[in-house]
This record gives sequence, C-alpha cells and structure tokens, in this order.
Amino acid sequence: MTQKERCMLIVERFRQTMPVAETELHYNNPYQLLVAVILSAQCTDKRVNMITPGLFEAYPDAASLAAAEDIDVYNLIRSVSYPNNKTKSLIGMARNLCRDFGGEVPSTMDELLTLPGVGRKTANVILSVVFGQAAMAVDTHVFRVSERLGLTTRSKNVESTERKLMQLLPREVVATAHHWLILHGRYVCKARKPLCDNCKLTDLCRYYKKNVSHSGATGMSGTL
Repeated sequence: MTQKERCMLIVERFRQTMPVAETELHYNNPYQLLVAVILSAQCTDKRVNMITPGLFEAYPDAASLAAAEDIDVYNLIRSVSYPNNKTKSLIGMARNLCRDFGGEVPSTMDELLTLPGVGRKTANVILSVVFGQAAMAVDTHVFRVSERLGLTTRSKNVESTERKLMQLLPREVVATAHHWLILHGRYVCKARKPLCDNCKLTDLCRYYKKNVSHSGATGMSGTL
C-alpha cells in the first residue's frame, strides 16, 4: 500500500467515525482564538478554557490588551505553562496587531509570523480555523499520530511532517484533517499508552501492525 492510498483510506475512516472535528478551544472571534492558541502552547485546552473567560472580559479586544500592564495579564493567566513569557507575547502581539493591522488578525502566514508569540503552528491554526485555508498545523499529537499511522516516516521535525501531509491530503480536507489527527492523538492514540482497543484505524496503522498485533497486547506503551 502506498502512503497516498493509506492516506485516502484513513481520511475516509475519519469521515465515518469523526464526522464533526473542530478545535476544543473556546472563542468568539479571531482575536480570541489567537489569544487562546498562544496560551495553549505546552498547555491543555481545558486549562486555557478555564482562563480565557476572565481574560476576555478584562481585555475584549487587541486595543485593550495592548494597553494592559504585565502584572495584570500575568495574574489572569498565571496557571498556564510559562505565564511570564506568554504575558509578554500576548501584550506584544496585541500591540503589533494595533500598530500594523488596525487591531485585526491578518490572514497570511507572513503577516501572522510578525506577531510575538506566533510561530508556524499557531499561524496555521488561525489560517485554517478562522480563514478556512488549507493549512496544516503540526503539534505533538499530529506529529506522533502521522508517524504511527504511516502517513509520514521518520520525520525530523514538524515542518517536514507538515510538508508531507500537505502533499498527501486533498486540499479540501486539510483543515479538518488537522483536527482529526489532534483529537485522535489526544483521546485514542496517546503518547505513552495508545488505546488500541478503542481505535478504529488498527487495520491501517503501521504502529499497530508492528508493535501490537503480533504480541496480542493492546494499550502498550510507545514513545512516538
């Protein structure tokens, strides 16, 4: 089976088993999603969703966040990972939005990457979720699941995984596939103990064939 054939079978299986796939971050507009994605780096969506209501009440738009004091933002986000760095990123991002983009979230990769706290993964989330572009954000879940399923092979970094997935996936499903892979990695194909008993992709999964099926064990540890 070629990688392209495997990819199309996996896409069809996800369509059947996960017809609705979307971000679990709570937001009402592009500014809020950008803030939430910056906060979510190395932090759970659940934790971010606990923090953002108070943050958005205090700073409902880029202009108000741009004028915020570091200590005030820090106190609102202190329970996330790396609150000091994220405080500086959020305020810097808001100031750049106001200075360069009239307070509106831009719609191109190059523009998004000029914002503090925004790397390629964050930019791809915004392009995909907000603007409906065929953009593949690769986080640890996407990186791991793509490798285990056999969509990628020995990727050295997230950018190589992104390029490979963009080659394999039909453009019209890229945005949804990002969520399929994240949610599958978050709830089924977990890093340490993948829940192979609960997986609907085992017949297509390279990791399962190599590490689980022959031993007869499920839920075994893995480090990919």
